[in-house]
Amino acid sequence: MSDHYKLRIKFQKTGAIQYIGHLDVMRFFQKCLRRAQIDVCYTTGFSPHQILTFAAPLSVGLESLGEYMDVEVGTLTSSDDVIERLNAASVPEIKIVSAKLLPEGAGNAMASVAAAKYKVEFFEGRVPSIFLEYSESVHARLDAFLAKESIPYVKEGKKGPREVDLRKGIYDFAWNDAGKFLTMTLDASSGDNVKPFQVLEALLQERGEALSENALKITRLDVYARINASEEDPGDLIPMDEVGSVF
Repeated sequence: MSDHYKLRIKFQKTGAIQYIGHLDVMRFFQKCLRRAQIDVCYTTGFSPHQILTFAAPLSVGLESLGEYMDVEVGTLTSSDDVIERLNAASVPEIKIVSAKLLPEGAGNAMASVAAAKYKVEFFEGRVPSIFLEYSESVHARLDAFLAKESIPYVKEGKKGPREVDLRKGIYDFAWNDAGKFLTMTLDASSGDNVKPFQVLEALLQERGEALSENALKITRLDVYARINASEEDPGDLIPMDEVGSVF
């Protein structure tokens, strides 16, 4: 039996921590794992470091209810014990919500990311006119938007602007009447990732509108892996904590 076990840790990142960058979150967890006395495995060589990987890094200024970290450990206790130890060593704005034991051969968190789901709210006074209309009109406009075969958008990159098609990376896009917010599930893979603000900018451009600066409050609700994919079938999206088991 292997003396190494891979755990998938799901955590929330809210409040003021949303303004902390990804590298600082990584450093925080390195210290948190030591304080929690988790039996973390280290690489070999002259500069050993903890064996851990994170799923899609979260942009600064976004909160999240579904972030993931994979960590290799040398011994197993229980899921509840790991959660309790990490939360005791953490801060209130970073809360560990689950710990799963991954099966052998499972892809790591970063390589497994296929999509992410977001909740998008508008700050007062910065709501685009389309979302001030009757709910029926909003739903009709979103349905028409998603019915398009392509949604061209110009991305700014290191090599300059390039036009991409957002449509294939939008898996769902809906308006919540009661809460007056949007939800969207978007491609979050390394090659074809789509951002919530890009989708909204493309929608508003059709109406000759622009998205106001600092208009959005975005919360990432969860991150998804893809299973049962083949050349003929794109497969299914599942939350990344559905891979593995409680131990």
